[in-house]
Amino acid sequence: MSSLEAKLSKVRNPHQQNQKQITVVLFAVEDILREQGTTEFTPTAYFAALLSLLPQSISQTDIVDAGLAHSLVYLLDLVTPFCPAPLLRSKFTQILVHLAPALTNPEAEAPLLRAAIGCLESLLLAQDGPAWAIPQKDVGPRRALAGLLNLGMDDRPKVRKRAQEAVTNVLKAAPPSPSLDHPTAEMCAVAVLGSVVDLARKATGGQHDPRLIHAIQLMHAVAAAGGWPSAKIEGLVEVLLNISRSSNEFLTMAAFNVFEAIFESVMDEVTSAKLPRIIEAISELRPSQTDSQLLPTWLAVISRGYGVYAAVSSTTAFTLLPDLYAQISTFLESPAHNIRTSSSQCLISLIANCIPDELVSSKDSSPELHKIAQATTNLLSVRYQSAWPEVFETIIALFDKLRWKAHPVMDDIVRIVGDLRAKEGFQGKKEADVVLGHAVAAIGAPVVLSILPLNMMHQKPGQTGRAWMLPILRDYTANTHLAHFLSEMVPLSEFMFQRILDNGDAEKTMETKIYETIIQQVWSILPGYCTAPLDLIESFDQSFAELLANVLYKQTELRADICKALQLLVESNQAIIAVEVEESGEEDLVVQQRITKNQARENIALLASFTPNLLAVLFNVYSQTLPQYRGYILKCINAYLSIAPPEELVGTFAKVTTMLEGSLAESVAPTQAEREKKKAVGGSMPPVAHTLMDLVITISPYLPTQSYTQLLSIFTVVINKRDDPQLQKKAYKVISRMAESENGKGVLKARITDLQKVLLESAETATAPTRRDRLEAVACLVDFLDGSDLSFIPSALSEVVMGAKEVNERARTTAFDLLVSMGNKMKAGGTVVNSRIPGMPADAPSVDATLEEYFTMVSAGLAGSTPHMISASITALTRVLFQYKDELNLELVEEMVTTMDLFLTSKNREIVRSVLGFVKVCIISLDRGMMTKKLPTLIPNLMVWSHEHKAHFRAKVKHMIERAIRRFGYNQVEKYVPEEDKKLVINIRKTRDRKKRKSNAEGEKEPTSRKRQSQFASEFEEAIYGSESEASDAGSDDGEEMGGHGQRGGKGTAKGGKQYIMEDSDEPLDLLDKRSLAHISSTKPLKPRAALANKLKSQPRTNDSGKLIIREGDSDYEDGDNDDVDMGEGEDIGAAVSAYVQAITSKHAVQRGQRNRIKFKKGGKEDEDEEMEVDDEKPAKGKGVVGAKSPGKGGGEGRGGRGVRKGRVQKGRGRGHAGNRGRRWV
Repeated sequence: MSSLEAKLSKVRNPHQQNQKQITVVLFAVEDILREQGTTEFTPTAYFAALLSLLPQSISQTDIVDAGLAHSLVYLLDLVTPFCPAPLLRSKFTQILVHLAPALTNPEAEAPLLRAAIGCLESLLLAQDGPAWAIPQKDVGPRRALAGLLNLGMDDRPKVRKRAQEAVTNVLKAAPPSPSLDHPTAEMCAVAVLGSVVDLARKATGGQHDPRLIHAIQLMHAVAAAGGWPSAKIEGLVEVLLNISRSSNEFLTMAAFNVFEAIFESVMDEVTSAKLPRIIEAISELRPSQTDSQLLPTWLAVISRGYGVYAAVSSTTAFTLLPDLYAQISTFLESPAHNIRTSSSQCLISLIANCIPDELVSSKDSSPELHKIAQATTNLLSVRYQSAWPEVFETIIALFDKLRWKAHPVMDDIVRIVGDLRAKEGFQGKKEADVVLGHAVAAIGAPVVLSILPLNMMHQKPGQTGRAWMLPILRDYTANTHLAHFLSEMVPLSEFMFQRILDNGDAEKTMETKIYETIIQQVWSILPGYCTAPLDLIESFDQSFAELLANVLYKQTELRADICKALQLLVESNQAIIAVEVEESGEEDLVVQQRITKNQARENIALLASFTPNLLAVLFNVYSQTLPQYRGYILKCINAYLSIAPPEELVGTFAKVTTMLEGSLAESVAPTQAEREKKKAVGGSMPPVAHTLMDLVITISPYLPTQSYTQLLSIFTVVINKRDDPQLQKKAYKVISRMAESENGKGVLKARITDLQKVLLESAETATAPTRRDRLEAVACLVDFLDGSDLSFIPSALSEVVMGAKEVNERARTTAFDLLVSMGNKMKAGGTVVNSRIPGMPADAPSVDATLEEYFTMVSAGLAGSTPHMISASITALTRVLFQYKDELNLELVEEMVTTMDLFLTSKNREIVRSVLGFVKVCIISLDRGMMTKKLPTLIPNLMVWSHEHKAHFRAKVKHMIERAIRRFGYNQVEKYVPEEDKKLVINIRKTRDRKKRKSNAEGEKEPTSRKRQSQFASEFEEAIYGSESEASDAGSDDGEEMGGHGQRGGKGTAKGGKQYIMEDSDEPLDLLDKRSLAHISSTKPLKPRAALANKLKSQPRTNDSGKLIIREGDSDYEDGDNDDVDMGEGEDIGAAVSAYVQAITSKHAVQRGQRNRIKFKKGGKEDEDEEMEVDDEKPAKGKGVVGAKSPGKGGGEGRGGRGVRKGRVQKGRGRGHAGNRGRRWV
């Protein structure tokens, strides 16, 4: 009842206009029920009332009132599912008579039809066996269902869908009977199948009636209701396979959907009895081996059918698999590529679905498996040579499925593929390598090498060497026997090493280099042998550990592989222990790679017993390795520290700290000159104290609680060593490393007060390289702060705010993240004890922690004494405002915007640069109504900086104006722009209009509406640096105050930011010189002549008498008669330089001839060899003052192109066009 009431309540409170009449009818029905004395509105009461009103709108032959009919039938559709089934059976004929006109009238509207179908569905669901036994010729459920089938092919999509859903639901609700099918299932199947056959027969060529797809969809609805009737399955499969041959992909897809519905409907225990008959029917309709259209479809259906069969009855499906596998394998002989591909994919699907997983873990041998392996071996004969690529894919799938069970049934396949790979003329060597690699992964390297030995030691005549197997073993070896490496690979390595020793001190030959390569390849296989080895307890002994230690010490090029192998020994066993056990409590040995959890624990215990010696070796190797090659050693050390016994950890830590303390006492900090010298030389080892500090940091997460006291005492000492910044930087990492372990977190929480004091007191001794790590340490402490005392936040806030202006990008990012973390802590609530803040009086009152209080703290820096401090505070405010803009009081936000508006009038560029970032965030993210009120003062103050070219202020302001126009509208922004700056917004408007016209002409959407992929790590960075402005492409700042991303958002970066090396003409640039950075420029350097032209361009223009010449239109915004302003910076200068360089370097350039006379060529192609000399002592006739207008036809003021100096001397009468032949610029 509650469900019905919920539906009726929605009708009583309609949200759409077309439902109001239904609401009126519902109220009328309820009023009638009240007049009749009904106190409880039951579904039966509603049903009786609606049924009594139905004849008023629908007669037995026609629809009297369509609107009232829709309302009544809609309400009946809601009520009928909740009525008792006996009532619906008794009123079936009465309701059907009144619904018939709505269902059969061709003029009936879709909403009425859908509601009538819903009523009819509820009536049919209530019928019992005797009712369904009524013949179709009489008025009864069968006739009604036949009407639903007709509506299931209606042209209207919603009506058709509603009818098909009703058919499915009715057929699923079969009355109790011995049969698995609904009493009308066969009737529906015959009707639908007949419709599909008739419509398919009418289709000619690639054309088809859309009703054919509708009929197939109806067939899908019938099939999804519990499976197609068994007696009609052959006809269905034949029709669907024939339809699948069509070139129309929609028909093919619809046919496959029917097959899918059939298979899904028989997956339960009740209907699965139909599945063998369906599979048999499909198998009997096997097409011809040469039918390239139907055969791929049949194979796809077979693979899906047997997949369902395996899910229902895995044993039966596996029993049938060998014969089917052999049958499908014959299709690989086909010359058609699509048949071979479909066959291989079908075989792969059968292998994956029909071979049970239990077979892999069982110890019994299966005859079916031998048959499948034999059939696969036969595919490697010459008969199937054209299909070998597909055969190789099938073999790979078989190895991946069978795993170690593939031995010995697939040994012949390994031998055959190995022999093929060894042949010189074989073309599929790459594919064969993959097959052998999967064989190595499945059955193990020892088995594969017993079939295909390497034959690299003491090779006998006739034996084939297989050195090409070493890379395969390296890439695929895993979960095998470690003893095999000791017995086979180590002797091979020793044999090759002896060959190298035999060469002595002589020059390396090609053979010697080959031996070295083989040794490296042999040891590169060791990580694979150490990945979940099966015999770790038996094979990893003292002698093997000593062997690895000796190689680590003596063979530096092999250290990476050995460290990785040692690391995998630990991590692979830890991964097995972490595997979740099934609900039955049984371990999945396939997932656990044949190693039980108890065996994995024993393996870890064995490795832990070797930990002290291994760590000692690794520590020594670490100290002998250059810093840039230490990463893999640290990973290995971490792995063994994670399993080391606590007492061993304590002892190791004590040894390292003792050595560190002694090293700190003896060490003398290197001078700056020594550091520079080491950096220049490169490859020098760091001080011992640095190495030991690295080891302390590595050990710290694994220490027991009692060892952290000594660790923190070292931390306190080292962070104050101002004379060694690198050591100080490493010390700050201790806090963040401690936060990675539970013990470390507990110690940090317990001693957080002392650590706060230490960090605050060490602020003065912190050097520049430590700032990022110091901020991370502060962030760790902030995470552990208790809400009862948040005084650490204001105490450390000034340092965090200054971090927002750091040159190092990662330090800035850390500072921004810390600002947000502090804000979250303040937002969570608590108390700020002001008396504990350094510099505050002891009686300072405490305040509650809120976001508003946090913004007040950050804003305190606006009163700083230096522009740098003020700029950093503004930057920090920008970050936190962007983060919490939706959670702040609007009055506080308005106050901040007003304050920043005042800072825009500052004369300090550093402050204004930060303010511009703040204003940009305001424009794009703050409340529109509030920002609209600020525009009258904000826009004029912004436009003041549009005239400033330094720090790209002009480009930034232009971009912000663009964003403001985009958000608030052109008219809203333009009216506040000063009159002298109107041309800027005019240029923006014209640029946008030009882009829009261009995109419309190309048939694209406006560029601003396209969805762009963000180039930034966060929304804040995109808000600050993101730009779609043309001006910002050239005007973004190289050292932005918010992160120094430079031109990340512009087009320059999209093309790859170019950098240029400026060389002297005398000698090339020395890149090792520390001053070389001064010779690297982000702008293209000018050639000497171009640089001279640029210099002359900036000088005042004079005539022969020395008078200054001022041309009209020489303005930043004016360019001749063109009123479309281009705001690009530096474009005129670049054009001028280009024109000047062309003038002095082209084939028409001025040259000096005999007696130092000017000589240049004529412009015509036919006169290319003619030259003309001019006496430069006599000016050309008619050329008085430089810059005078030319009477020729070359253009008003003789401009030779944009940016070229005007009014230069012309040859002749200037009849040629500007910049073309007949005119020479001197």
